[in-house]
Amino acid sequence: MGPAVAIIDIGSNSIKVLIAARDPAGNLQALKSKTIDARISAGISKSEPKLSEDGMICGLAAIQELLADAAFFTPAKTVLVATSAVRDAVNGGEFRARVQRATGHEIRILTGNEEANFIGRGLTCDPALAALQDFYVFDLGGGSLECLLFHDRKITQAISLRLGCVRLTERFFSDPTAPLQVAETTALAVHVRDELKRSGFRFPLVTPAAVFTGGSMTTARLLRAALHGHKLEETPAKITTDTLASLIDELAPLTLDQRKAIPGMPAARADVFPAALITMLTLADFAHIDLFHHSLYNLRWGIASSALADL
Repeated sequence: MGPAVAIIDIGSNSIKVLIAARDPAGNLQALKSKTIDARISAGISKSEPKLSEDGMICGLAAIQELLADAAFFTPAKTVLVATSAVRDAVNGGEFRARVQRATGHEIRILTGNEEANFIGRGLTCDPALAALQDFYVFDLGGGSLECLLFHDRKITQAISLRLGCVRLTERFFSDPTAPLQVAETTALAVHVRDELKRSGFRFPLVTPAAVFTGGSMTTARLLRAALHGHKLEETPAKITTDTLASLIDELAPLTLDQRKAIPGMPAARADVFPAALITMLTLADFAHIDLFHHSLYNLRWGIASSALADL
């Protein structure tokens, strides 16, 4: 195994680390992966989003824990990146400075376009997707939705939209602990459709293959796995829109506490998962997609591939 790199992704809903290296055949291999639910993005839907003091304390603690985990592998390079929550926050610079003082590491703020392109690069590392040539890629996080189009396995379109599930939950659901209200879910779906129309992103594929990565689709797969008493990796990586629709039907009448009690439901995502499902279903309807290929090769994999290439 070649030299390792450590990638820490400071997202809106969670903070994650990937330690990766290339095997003798040149394939990217994960040595360790870990996620900490930090939710530093509370308030992201406001006109001037601001990271809370509690959010910054929690975020810094998560970063320090993940750096300690990564140190065991003596990585040749450690990269910290932040996406929508820190990118949009008026005090994002303060958080970056605090992290640098405490850890000695600088956070790179990714633009929406950079984020989308790194996600695309990460997806090309997934051996299960090697046969796909023309396809869409989507990644739904807490702050944003990334949309990409590949032609002959090269990115021809990439865009980042402010349609993350934390952002939309705060904006459209007056009480995220209550059962879903039809008026609110309808307003959210209309907003997503309108933003897709305004984005200028084209959906030209007639019989589209579509790949979805990120925590929202991972949660959907976890719930289906738990239903059958399986682990995530034991379940099919293909998820139909009918499956997503059945999940929203199941969740709609439930309170937050009842959602958290569903086997497989990550407690930290139970409040924002309904908004994620509505967003995914609206996107699927808009782009005429019936099936998503779920992949765990996401942003961190793309940055790891880039960092290893620079060594």
